Amino acid sequence: MNFDGRILSGVGVLAAVVERGSFAGAAETLGLTPSGVSRSISRLENRLGIRLFDRTTRSLHLTDEGARFYEAIVSHLEGIEEAAGAASGAASAVRGRLRVNVDPFFSGLVLAPRLAAFTERFPELQIEIHTRDDVGDLVSEGMDVAVRFGPQPSSSLISRLLLETRILTVAAPSYLEARGRPKRPEDLSGHACIQFRDPLTGRPFEWEFRRGQEDLPVPTTGPLLLTDVNTMLQACLAGAGVAQVMSLGIGQWLASGALIDLFPDWPDETFPLYAIHPSRRHPAAKVRAFLNFCSGLARTETSDGY
Repeated sequence: MNFDGRILSGVGVLAAVVERGSFAGAAETLGLTPSGVSRSISRLENRLGIRLFDRTTRSLHLTDEGARFYEAIVSHLEGIEEAAGAASGAASAVRGRLRVNVDPFFSGLVLAPRLAAFTERFPELQIEIHTRDDVGDLVSEGMDVAVRFGPQPSSSLISRLLLETRILTVAAPSYLEARGRPKRPEDLSGHACIQFRDPLTGRPFEWEFRRGQEDLPVPTTGPLLLTDVNTMLQACLAGAGVAQVMSLGIGQWLASGALIDLFPDWPDETFPLYAIHPSRRHPAAKVRAFLNFCSGLARTETSDGY
């Protein structure tokens, strides 16, 4: 097949539409009119023989065929951008817009306090942080990378394990003064345990305790069923009950005594944190930089022993 240079210009417009989420936004980025962007996309669709977008008056989404095409070509576009930057003598290839889908808990307690260091290191990079409870469709939404807790389902996405954070069973001193401190995990059956809903199953997470090869499931109940980690943490700090929380990001409350680790002799229950990005042989420099940054945060947060 002979190369058609008009396709290359068309995919540049396609990438701008996906990144900005609209023809108007792409037009602003490219210095075109919205109608010019629309015509460019229509010409690309005709040359490829597929429909790239499902369009209504209120929404714009990649079709399945469009998403597959975009995923296949976007890394090559980013490679061209990096090569152009290097050829022009740019000081750094980490530049452009980075769109990140981040778990709200990780974003608020771990990422946000350290973002200034990242932006100072890469001043040519513009970062969009989207906090949400699920990964969604990274390709159709134009996201470069996501950061998520929990095992990741099989897909075409690439998952990189950042850390395994410990799961701690904690309570506030005020709760323990009122209800007494459980001596063993089995004693939790008589306590108000704050339940957290598993977003995949809709049911509360089961409580488990691990020590070496020993695995101890413990049935628990309580008056609170929550879907937000920050709400669960604040309720526990206020004395509402016993909670199982990730050690990542809560070292300050453990060190100050605002939260008590009830069973330090059961230290081996963990929960993974992953970085997820579309399947590409060579992730863009901006994605690699962010992944390395998150790995560094993970090492810092777990270096205190929690």
